[in-house]
Amino acid sequence: MAVDHPLTRDTVDAEPARSRLIFTGAMLFLTLIFIGLGTWQVQRLFWKLDLIARVDARVTATPAPAPSLPSWPAINAENDEYRRVTAAGVFRHGKETLVQAVTDLGPGFWILTPLEQKDGTTVLINRGFIPADRRDPAARADGAIEGPVKITGLIRISEPGGAFLRSNDPAGDRWYSRDVAAIAATKGLEKVAPYFIDADATPIPGGLPVGGLTVIRFRNSHLVYAATWYLLAVMSAGGAYAIQRKRLA
Repeated sequence: MAVDHPLTRDTVDAEPARSRLIFTGAMLFLTLIFIGLGTWQVQRLFWKLDLIARVDARVTATPAPAPSLPSWPAINAENDEYRRVTAAGVFRHGKETLVQAVTDLGPGFWILTPLEQKDGTTVLINRGFIPADRRDPAARADGAIEGPVKITGLIRISEPGGAFLRSNDPAGDRWYSRDVAAIAATKGLEKVAPYFIDADATPIPGGLPVGGLTVIRFRNSHLVYAATWYLLAVMSAGGAYAIQRKRLA
């Protein structure tokens, strides 16, 4: 007949000790993870502050000539967006594009008009905002400036695809983002800069479009995120300490 061996005290104590060890290790592992995430957010915070400082410097700088054809391949958001530039040429109003927009002035459209430059290249100019009831060019004919013009504004990088849950429809001429390549292809434009320019608030005959509405706002919650991760690290370390203190009690 088999005889059950009674559990020894060492056997009974081993299981809780093993569980405490595993739980302590898990808490310490989480502590390291949270510290890493907090440190990453601190790095992101300083990156964002540097970006804001650089953009502030760009938008207040003396305007320079817009990048020409040889420099187009190097254009990128980090180094070029919001640079204050000038461009000269002749508007091609017959190939303007209306892009849906919501601004402080209400819903309506951005007017993107090709500016043909002397070297044969074209840059799209976001001339500004018009309300929905003025989308017909005849309703804002005074603003269709003819002849040579010089535009001052901010470089913006192309916005491909469309807006959130709303894709551009080139065939239907419905636009929800300022997609330079798609607009150029749809309008039959050649040698088009890979960026567009948001025109400044220089008054336009008739008052439309309204320029100078560029929104420059950067979400910066990295300090809050860093504090959250570091707090979780402290809580995890505290949990590990409490377990070990209980073991020694």
